[in-house]
Amino acid sequence: MFESLAAAPPDAILGLTEAFRKDTRPGKINLTTGVYKDETGNTPVFGVVKEAERRLVEEETTKSYLAIDGAPDYSEAVKALVFGRDHEIVREKRAVTAHTPGGTGALRVAADLIKSQFSEATVWLSAPTWPNHPSIFSAAGVPVKTYPYYNAQGKCLDIDAFLDALRKIPAGDFVLLHGCCHNPTGMDPTPDEWETVAGIAEERGWTPLFDFAYQGLASGLREDAVGLLEFCQPGRELMVCTSFSKNFGLYNERVGALTLVAESQETAQVVLSQLKACIRSNYSNPPAHGSAIVTAVLNDVALKKRWEEEVGGMRDRIHAMRSLFVDTLKAKGVERDFSFLTKQNGMFSFSGLTPEQVDRLREEFAIYIVRSGRINVAGMTPATMDSLCKSIAVVL
Repeated sequence: MFESLAAAPPDAILGLTEAFRKDTRPGKINLTTGVYKDETGNTPVFGVVKEAERRLVEEETTKSYLAIDGAPDYSEAVKALVFGRDHEIVREKRAVTAHTPGGTGALRVAADLIKSQFSEATVWLSAPTWPNHPSIFSAAGVPVKTYPYYNAQGKCLDIDAFLDALRKIPAGDFVLLHGCCHNPTGMDPTPDEWETVAGIAEERGWTPLFDFAYQGLASGLREDAVGLLEFCQPGRELMVCTSFSKNFGLYNERVGALTLVAESQETAQVVLSQLKACIRSNYSNPPAHGSAIVTAVLNDVALKKRWEEEVGGMRDRIHAMRSLFVDTLKAKGVERDFSFLTKQNGMFSFSGLTPEQVDRLREEFAIYIVRSGRINVAGMTPATMDSLCKSIAVVL
């Protein structure tokens, strides 16, 4: 029966990582998958995570199933981090949170909810966006369309085209917005522009769906929530997909959450019942260990302070790599202006390299970059910067 199957094409990003692992050339560099590296090129375990795990091992008494939507204390910790513990949404209990296997799991549960309850709705994605976004919604049977977002020539947010497109999206549809550190461009709206977007959403009647995977990696934990919070007015509805892969370094624990904000507490509970129905027929209930780590850290004053410091260290290193990359390219004689990279946020940069140049970097220099030109800046190190920039100078 299976002999009739054709091989599926490799994933646009993870497929490159597989090829990188098989590459035996010395000095190879992987700037594809969004995984943070420290100065030595390793993906570290947060010190605060190790401390939380030590406590959990000592105090753990069961390996029983979690509830379909996860542990209540995790749900409350997520809402407090996203909105603020004293926010009207939290006080009025207008939000419900389901623990999901990573941010990707949150997106898929959101897609299943949209398909089952709003079958006529379309989800609108930025052009460009994370390559897995359209796959997730299409796999759930949800139609997708795109809105303009990035000006490739100007290396900036195409704000006029972006806003104009949002004004034409019909009521009843969902618009996926990157809460901060837009993947892949690194370009985010300003606070004033976010305010305008929120006003358009209210006026037009479409529902915002936030992918909020990088909180803390642009300017700070609270600062990075400024855009999302513009939509959080009394009675307003939205959905938020959270991930703790990056800002906790919990990549292989798959810790995420889907939070849905409804008009009232009563409506929120009805929505939760539908979320649980979607989850039950998918993965039934979530894994426990990663969420227990996040809960332990966020609910302990001392551990949370240490965590914020570690996130700040990640953020500072990423900013430093952006500057070093631009300066080293200039030192290698590259005439093209790459200073726009220092204006971008988060782990990724839309470099402007063409697919052909990216192919040459891989084939001739063992440097792996997504063919769109997206570079994982968080994968750069001082030790590899010279050879990286020297190779880019050659292909340019």
